[in-house]
This record gives sequence, C-alpha cells and structure tokens, in this order.
Amino acid sequence: MKRILTEYTFRTDRVDRPLRLAVAPDIHSSPFEDVLEEFSRCDAVLIPGDLVDRHRRNNSNALRFLETAPDCAPVFLSIGNHERKYRDRETFLQKVRESRVTLLDNESTDFHGIRLGGLSSARDGVPDREFLNRFEKEEGYRLLMCHHPEMYRDYVAGRAIDLTVCGHAHGGQIQIAGHGLYAPGQGLFPKLTHGLYDNGKMLLSRGMTNGAKPRLPRICNPCELIILNIIPG
Repeated sequence: MKRILTEYTFRTDRVDRPLRLAVAPDIHSSPFEDVLEEFSRCDAVLIPGDLVDRHRRNNSNALRFLETAPDCAPVFLSIGNHERKYRDRETFLQKVRESRVTLLDNESTDFHGIRLGGLSSARDGVPDREFLNRFEKEEGYRLLMCHHPEMYRDYVAGRAIDLTVCGHAHGGQIQIAGHGLYAPGQGLFPKLTHGLYDNGKMLLSRGMTNGAKPRLPRICNPCELIILNIIPG
C-alpha cells in the first residue's frame, strides 16, 4: 500500500514545548505495522475515527492496534461512522476503554497544554452541540478530532476552536487536477478532500488506507499519514 507522510506546523503561545502528533484516521482494521516506527517518534497518536471496519467479520487488526500502538506513544481515539455503525459497537468500545488507548466520545482531556477533544459521529448527522459549546470555552490550545469534514463545515466552523483534524473523505478517492471525484458524506465532486481549509482551521487527511467497501481504486491520491507539529511561538 502506497502511503505518503505529510507534515504541517502550527505555532501557538499556549504550549511550552514542541509537540509532534501523528494524525491517522481511517485505518479500517488494516495492517499498520509500517507506521509504528513513525509513531514512536511522536508525542501522541490521534485517530479521528474509523479504526474499525464495520464490514469485516472480525476486526483483529483494530484489536491488535489497541494493544500495540500505545507502546509507541499515547493514543487518542474519537468515534467515526464505522465505530458508530459497527454491529459489535459496545463490545469494541468497551475493549477500547479497557486498553491503554484514550477514547474521547464527546469528551476532552489535557495533553501538555493542548485541550484535546473528540466529537463523535452522529446517526442523524447532527453532533453533540452541547459538547462543542463546552469545548470551545475550555482553556488551552483547543484541538478537536472530528471524523467528518462536512460536520466541521456545518457545525464546527466559526467556533473558538483552534484546529480540527478530520478524515472520512478518503482524499476524494480519485484526484483529477487536484479535485476529488467522490467522498462519503459529500457525494460526487466533493469540495473537502485533503489538506488545509478555512484559513488553516481544519486539517483533512486523505486517510491511512483505501477505505472500506466498496474498495474503489485510488488514482493520483495516495494514502496518508499526517505529522502535526505544534510549536511555541
């Protein structure tokens, strides 16, 4: 599987030391061993949804990830549509809670000056706005994991949240002249596929794997691991 490494750097006076964060959405219970060395060079690993693949009969790779990845760095997981729709959802989430991975289900936590939040995928597409109202008032550099870029567009944009990291769009699957062909949640010719949007307030990953069913080919659109550097200044 071809996977690129993309780095972004943000400055803020609300951290007192540089932080290097891996952003790895859309693993979809696929093999992940090739990125563990990179994880070990990071202060934390952020999974903005879809660690599991709801179409698989078992999610053995996702379960191994819960056991293995925290050996490299602290891991934080928010809920994507595959966790929400997974038939064994409660069993899996309980395994997350019993692991060394921190589950942020419409919750937030402190991490070295960062206020890290996880906005959960919602069945009706409407997120927990009470959580968002609380989160944007919390102290620190507010970094939100939100699986759906369209959820960011409709419910997060304009709030006092410094940066939101997203996945779900799979880079638009096929890129033609820098534009995606299709993304779940946006349909044909999506406007949100990868990179920075909203004056640098939303960072969208192409996704770690080729996505779940249907497994369409990727053309001019490699899978991606993002390294997010947050430095004082």
